[in-house]
Order: sequence, then structure tokens, then C-alpha cells
Amino acid sequence: MAAPSRRTLARTLESLADFPDPSPDLEQYLTPPDLAAHVAHLAHLHGDLEHRVIDLGTGTGMLAIGAALAGAEFVVGVDVDRDALAVARENERRVAAGTTVEWVHGDVTRHSFSRTDATVVSNPPFGAQRGNRHADRAFLETARELASVSYTIHNEGSQEFVESFAADEGGEVTHAFRAPFPIERRFSFHTEAEATVDAEVFRIEWR
Repeated sequence: MAAPSRRTLARTLESLADFPDPSPDLEQYLTPPDLAAHVAHLAHLHGDLEHRVIDLGTGTGMLAIGAALAGAEFVVGVDVDRDALAVARENERRVAAGTTVEWVHGDVTRHSFSRTDATVVSNPPFGAQRGNRHADRAFLETARELASVSYTIHNEGSQEFVESFAADEGGEVTHAFRAPFPIERRFSFHTEAEATVDAEVFRIEWR
């Protein structure tokens, strides 16, 4: 069965519920539906959804559900926040009832997966807050352990770091692009009703 178009994916993902009580320490921001659809569509075009897909730090399931809707048969969403996973399950039930996603409560840096051929998707914490610098590095390290290919979303200015990390670990960045990442005011340190940052997305092939 053909995968839905990127536009159709985005429209469906727009209806997913957000975090009920987002944590600033976990940097819980909803992945933009357009961006999730872009990642899922690109993964489909490259045949990366034919492998098991693991969404590290799945939150409310945006990337995991996007991958499932785009044709992935085996999807796992992992998150440390049980409340977020409850929302993810409900999101799957509402918009992706015909798919199967396994929701796993756990720390992505202390996983028990033994796979090395998965496709990893992840919107890790950007590490933008004081005391949380380089939080995305741990997610890349786990992606390196599990994946033959990964798609990760990072803060603006991360390209040098990501390319260097990949090269040091035997990987290669095959695609890199910028995407708008709108952030609504949700924490006390936000001073604007909405701000948009330029996120950077990387597809890495791991050897």
C-alpha cells in the first residue's frame, strides 16, 4: 500500500495532543507536524521504514506515529515520562488505529535493545537550558548503538558537532536541512507568545 503524501501526513499529525504538563527539565516541546511528516516521508523514500523504527524520547508520539502512518510495520516509542506515553497511546488510538506501535517506558541512555539495524528517529532535548548542555549527544550515542540509519533534530548551529560525532563513530551525514521549529510560550522563562527557531535535521548512515 502506498504511503500517504507528506501533506496528508502533516494534516493528520496536526490533530495529535500536546504534553499535558510539559517539563522544562526534559525540554518537552511538541515536534512540529510538518517536520515530523517531512522526516517520515524522507525515511519512506529511502526505504528506511522497512526496518524496525525506534523513536528515542518519543514524547507524545509525533515521530513514531508519523513513521507508522508512512508505512513502517514495526515501531517502538521510548520515553522516560509515563504521562507523555499515556498521551502517545491515546494519540495512536485516535489517528493511527490501524497501526501497531509499542510504547516503552525507559531511559533512552540506559536501554536494553540489542538491535544494530534499526532506523532511529528522534527529536532529543536541544540542550538549550543551563545545566542541560549537550543533552542531544546522549541520544546520538544511543542511535549509534542501535541504528543502521538515524534521523535526528537538533538546535541551530549543530552541524559541525553532528558531522564530527558521526565521523568519529564511523557514520556519515547523508542529508542535512534546516526547518522552522515554532515554540509556543509554555515555561516561565519564555518571554514571547511564540518564537520560531531554525532546527537542523540530519540523516546519518552508520557503519
